[in-house]
Amino acid sequence: MESLTVKTAPDDRSDLPDVLAQEARAWLRRLTSGDVTEWDAQAFKRWKQSNPAHQQAFNDAKRQWKAMGPAIGKLLQSNRDAAALHERSMHSRRQAGRRLFLRVAAGGAAAAVGVAVVHPPWQLWPSLNEWQADARTAKGEQRNLVLGDRINVTLNTQTSVRREMLNGETSGIDLITGEAAIDMRGSSAAFNVVAGVGRSIAREGQFEVRNLDGRVCVTCVQGAVRVEHPSGAVDLKSRQQTIYDADALGRVAAVDVASMSAWRKGELVFRQTPLEQVIDEINRYRPGRVVLAASSMRESAVSGRFSIVALDGALLQLQHSFDLNARRLPGGVLVLS
Repeated sequence: MESLTVKTAPDDRSDLPDVLAQEARAWLRRLTSGDVTEWDAQAFKRWKQSNPAHQQAFNDAKRQWKAMGPAIGKLLQSNRDAAALHERSMHSRRQAGRRLFLRVAAGGAAAAVGVAVVHPPWQLWPSLNEWQADARTAKGEQRNLVLGDRINVTLNTQTSVRREMLNGETSGIDLITGEAAIDMRGSSAAFNVVAGVGRSIAREGQFEVRNLDGRVCVTCVQGAVRVEHPSGAVDLKSRQQTIYDADALGRVAAVDVASMSAWRKGELVFRQTPLEQVIDEINRYRPGRVVLAASSMRESAVSGRFSIVALDGALLQLQHSFDLNARRLPGGVLVLS
């Protein structure tokens, strides 16, 4: 099994998301959702006419989506590893998702746009549920929410939340997807974070909640957090963590908080992490999508400290270290095989 240890330093570049392109893709999702109101139509018309660049961005969004269909179809037909990866990723999706990629492989991408609102291909943009959040972040974006005078919530990349209100005040958040860090100053009122089937409750201190792919990870950085689940409850102290899904609540485990919270300092830290998981984490921050189609390399171990603003450089190092071939497709898709 191959292993790599690397460290990349921050540079002056910043791969910030293209806000105009994000807006155009959001309008494309909304207008093809099958639930468009007259207000939506008028709002889109005003947005499009307010600046010539808006119309161009919308045309680019449509063109990119249509171009992706044939390219992905050819990839699935010509690359067995990519096809196998696609089959595994679709195994747990609903039948509607499978019909989407069958249409894409056949070249009928335009007919599949409506379904893509619910099942974005390779998570290239947020799902409809995420778009309906009160606050959300795009790829590579972080955002601070100040909730009163005692609570600050930091949203990591690709995070969507809804506020929970009690007596006109924010009593917590519903973490739809992504990762949030909660910093609290002492108070008698509890703050709740709902994620999946569970709820995390704290009155002071710092804790982080990560809700991805049906698994929720709760980490207590400082203070105490109570995690309630249909199957039971656990109390976390500083530097402790638990993980749960829809079926079970895991045990309490000690963790390296500095590594877990490195994203707040602009870094990703890995210690003997399988390459496949490293790529998955990079995909949360980097625009587009990286697909690891080399099945023999998925378990190769990587240890390193990567700067979030220099992830293309990190990918180049991974590519050379594991002798991977890179192929770029429309829509920011990069296939490593």
